[in-house]
Amino acid sequence: MEIRSLGQTGLKVTNLCVGTMTFGNQADKQTSFKILDKAFTAGVNFIDTADVYPIGRQSAEIAGTTESIIGEWLQGKRDKMVLATKCFGAMGDGPNDQGLSRKHIMTAVEDSLRRLKTDYLDLYQAHQFDLNTPMDETLRALDDLVEQGKVRYIGVSNWRSWQVSKANGIADRKNYNRIASIQPRYNLLFRMIEDDLIPMALDEGIGVICYNPLAGGMLTGRYRKNSNIEEGTRFGLGNNAGSFYQQRYWQEATFNAVERYHCWCQERELDPVATAVRWVMQQQGITSAIIGASRPEQLDASLRAADMDALTEQELAWLDGLWFSLPRRREFS
Repeated sequence: MEIRSLGQTGLKVTNLCVGTMTFGNQADKQTSFKILDKAFTAGVNFIDTADVYPIGRQSAEIAGTTESIIGEWLQGKRDKMVLATKCFGAMGDGPNDQGLSRKHIMTAVEDSLRRLKTDYLDLYQAHQFDLNTPMDETLRALDDLVEQGKVRYIGVSNWRSWQVSKANGIADRKNYNRIASIQPRYNLLFRMIEDDLIPMALDEGIGVICYNPLAGGMLTGRYRKNSNIEEGTRFGLGNNAGSFYQQRYWQEATFNAVERYHCWCQERELDPVATAVRWVMQQQGITSAIIGASRPEQLDASLRAADMDALTEQELAWLDGLWFSLPRRREFS
């Protein structure tokens, strides 16, 4: 497992990060513990979560379950792990129970610390961009959390490059802590961040933690064209999560690209899961790829990516064709 610096900070993380949004829904507590144990044994020191997890939950009362599971597992291991969580999503029915206002951030961080059974977070991330809150208000609140010792570094997820650059411009002028990392979606079937986010991150020394390296499981080959959507899978989750993933990937062109990809991997005796994750890890500017599972054995192939030989220039060139063959659609996150 390779150790990399998170952007220009001194924080060291593994180039694989265990994602946890299945914990408490697709994976019960016992299964979640086994997934975390497997990642820990393999040498992963990085956990990413969010206060609104698990995804696909049927009621708001379940929000926070994932953090609670992680908090129990972390006991006795906290100093060995880099822990990242996020805030933004609705944690209740009230008008101040979501977003990036100072009020919500201050409440959300205390709730996350309690559920995670820790007194500090290594990385605290804004899960989405808040159009309804002044950026200065958000940055000042996050800066205060660092000054109070409750947060070590701050990051963002699903922000556009201009938003990150503007935020760090404000931080520089007002002497706030800068955004240290971004967390975008990135995989062989979705590479829009190469146009702006990656160049910006490289220029400004910002760490990049990628989610969805397997395109919601599409690159595993589990889903086939004209197949029915199975309940309980990423594409069949409730609370609109399943339909969200369908909009991202459930198109004929995507199925055709995945079929070509699996044939190519088979010809070269490459594991398609490990290869997809390895591709992300190998791209310029990437700090860590988030790998997740709903069962422990699903993590095996992703973990093997850490020990794979680097993909060759010829292999990378062929893989470029998957993205270039897909129709462009207006989407970002």
